[in-house]
Amino acid sequence: MGDVVKIGLLGSGFVADFYMDGLRDVPGTQVVANYSRSEERAKEFGHRHGVARQYTRIEDLCADTNVQLVVIALPNHLHLPATRIAAAARKAIVCTKPLARNGGEAAQMVNLVRTAGVMHGYAETEVFSPDVMRARDMIESGAIGELLTVRAREAHSGPHAPHFWDAETAGGGALLDMGCHTIEAARYFFGKENRIKDVFAWGATLVHHDKTKGEDNAVLLLRLEDGRTSLTEASWTAKGGMELRNEIYGTMGRIVTDTSSTRIRAFIQEPAGYLMEKADADVGWVFPIPDEARVYGYHEEMRHFVQCFVEGKQPRENFIDGYVVNCVLDAAYKSMKSGHWEPVQLDSSVAG
Repeated sequence: MGDVVKIGLLGSGFVADFYMDGLRDVPGTQVVANYSRSEERAKEFGHRHGVARQYTRIEDLCADTNVQLVVIALPNHLHLPATRIAAAARKAIVCTKPLARNGGEAAQMVNLVRTAGVMHGYAETEVFSPDVMRARDMIESGAIGELLTVRAREAHSGPHAPHFWDAETAGGGALLDMGCHTIEAARYFFGKENRIKDVFAWGATLVHHDKTKGEDNAVLLLRLEDGRTSLTEASWTAKGGMELRNEIYGTMGRIVTDTSSTRIRAFIQEPAGYLMEKADADVGWVFPIPDEARVYGYHEEMRHFVQCFVEGKQPRENFIDGYVVNCVLDAAYKSMKSGHWEPVQLDSSVAG
């Protein structure tokens, strides 16, 4: 790729570690700066990953002339202000999922990067998972005929950080956190030219009443303009580790992806260290995932974003995609309250 692309990372939490793992095998990249509002956490993260400079203000990292590409790995409520600062500094931007807390915030983010004229990548790992990309290749080859329906399940026993549980600050509960993956996966499988017309959704707090006012379980049915559907189950109450599954049905066959499955099974009586995201047990029967960042899609997405930056083009997943997902989620939360199908409302000046 020629010259090294110099990256500034905003955040020092769980997903920031995954981004560092994803960048590890991407040639021509170097994370030169990282940010945390805590100086201690910024230094610890930088030391652990070999990052030269640490900042405790987003403005200072974005003012660093060595930083070309900013990766936003922050809680949901900080995505818009971080984008505003990075876009004003004319930095290319990659933002974690969901793009924003709602469609209004997402629209502002799209307009900010458009006005700045910078590259913008929406870091939806699901559609960069090798399993999911292979499934898409098989769909495009005609292997299962015409795609009819998609059924997806994203589940674990609950978030790892307190900010997820604060539904008002985060923008939602399990459906926002997990459903954003499956909505974009459905668009990826069906083809983005097939617009989502409306949605029907249910959500409730079944278990974690002491932690959140948001839904810890949800079901979402989305319908395309041509009548085809995708069904999502999202849960923060599923014990036994991550569930990341897609069942894709066509007129001539079906495809099943299970990203959190592994060929390793072990029965252990002493802990063996980190096993997988959201593992609920460290002894007994365990199922570690080797090269987890690659399996989930972090490697392929970061490689794609860096390549797009070098080539001066927009990624296949960008802020417009994140905006569409947020608008679908807005309709879903409206449906939870109304008990009816709700239309997905997009601003054509934003979505194009």
